[in-house]
Amino acid sequence: MKKLLIALISASLFHHASAKDAKIELTGNDQMQYNIKTFEVTEGQKVVLSFKHIGQLPAVAMGHNVVILAAGTGVPAFATKCAPAKANGYIPLDEESKKQMIAYTKLLGGGEADEITFTAPAAGDYPFICTFPGHFAIMQGVMTVKAK
Repeated sequence: MKKLLIALISASLFHHASAKDAKIELTGNDQMQYNIKTFEVTEGQKVVLSFKHIGQLPAVAMGHNVVILAAGTGVPAFATKCAPAKANGYIPLDEESKKQMIAYTKLLGGGEADEITFTAPAAGDYPFICTFPGHFAIMQGVMTVKAK
């Protein structure tokens, strides 16, 4: 009986903690548009970001991803470093770039989806972009992290 009670309490606590996760659903399409341009989370919160490419074109022609950048990162300068990184899904792997990225999804083609989980950083505004060459000019937004 004692083991059952502990299991029930543990399950209840786990459910309570996961209910506080921020669940963000983001899509990208063949017109190079995200469905949302902003979303809010709270610092320290577990963020589950689901991204789906709802278009039909393959990744080689119209690939999309979501890359959340550190606050203050220069978007055009970062995007310039992404263009030659085709082999890595347009994610640069140099140390400076790694420090500028909070989280990122895979590069997706039409009909594909990816989900990432990360912990929201300190309060502030964090840009997010698609790093497929040229897409960042249109496909960008801001993740606002509120203080606890």
